[in-house]
Amino acid sequence: MRALGIILAGGNNNKMRELSNKRAVAAMPVAGSFRSIDFALSSMANSHIQKVAVLTQYNARSLNEHLSSSKWWDFGRKHGGLFVFSPTVTSDNSWWYRGTADAISQNLTWLKNSHEPYVVIASGDGVYKLDFNKVLEYHIAKRADVTVVCTDSKEADTSRFGVLKMNEDCRIEEFEEKPMVSSSNVISTGIYVIRRRQLIEMIERSAQEDRYDFVKDILIRYKNLKRIYGYKINTYWSNIATVDSYYRTNMDFLKPEVRDYFFGQYPGIYSKIDDLPPAKYNPGCTVKNSLVSSGCIINGQVENSVLFKKVYVGNNCVIKNSIILNDVYLGDNTHIENCIVESRDTIRANSYHCGEDGIKIVVEKNERYAI
Repeated sequence: MRALGIILAGGNNNKMRELSNKRAVAAMPVAGSFRSIDFALSSMANSHIQKVAVLTQYNARSLNEHLSSSKWWDFGRKHGGLFVFSPTVTSDNSWWYRGTADAISQNLTWLKNSHEPYVVIASGDGVYKLDFNKVLEYHIAKRADVTVVCTDSKEADTSRFGVLKMNEDCRIEEFEEKPMVSSSNVISTGIYVIRRRQLIEMIERSAQEDRYDFVKDILIRYKNLKRIYGYKINTYWSNIATVDSYYRTNMDFLKPEVRDYFFGQYPGIYSKIDDLPPAKYNPGCTVKNSLVSSGCIINGQVENSVLFKKVYVGNNCVIKNSIILNDVYLGDNTHIENCIVESRDTIRANSYHCGEDGIKIVVEKNERYAI
């Protein structure tokens, strides 16, 4: 494909509460065996984009470990590759990334040294499948300066998204970033296609004027000066940047049609593979409508839940409508309902956790092995 990819995965998000205390949002586990960033990386790999840069910053250790090899997404066997860029102190600059445009600006040399005519920019917190070739064909056919991939919001509250209005030709006439009240339910998915030279020119000008945000200082600022079009998708798309949306997205994977769309239909979603045994269901356990990952051992009752890798469920445990992240030990007679249990937690026997008003996040760091 005649494009390179940039994935913006460096932002901090307080709406994830305790879940983002030790990891970036792009590294959040999704659907049992995947990370949030896998969906953007897989879409780029399936679109034959060979050269991808991931811009990391906040709590990047877990994300950097996940991205330690490009082989899982098959980037750049001969040309291109997977590049991970974190803020770097140089003779000219010692700033952290001050915004999405500034993150690109600090890595502008990589863009200038590339030869692909187009750039696909995506965020690392979206769950979707998308053929970027079709977006690029649309971008070229419209002779657009920038193409914004958008969708109809299924949420009543659109205040955490960029909201846009298009004319009959799909040219964007209005673009508001995170408005309190909006008359439109068409939202930006955080995916953009732009010509590489055009992007370099816009980023350099923004840097000169001390403007750091890609949406506010480029898209919104240039909407009447440049040809900015919307490309609307009607397939599954979700953003996991709040606790409620993260919970809802994982629960969506309990629906057969969503599982079939992501895992049963070509092309697939790829991720870093752990060498784990298959899940083990011991006599007496019951599992209903749940997603159970490799390495799990189940002794109790699991219902309408997502269990990530290496979860141990003790005797007489009851887990309902919950998400249990990686490497959690649940002691005997534990009851978990409407909760998200943080990874590597050890929940003592006879514990009771239930989210009464919304989703409860359970964080316990007990000693797992007593002498």
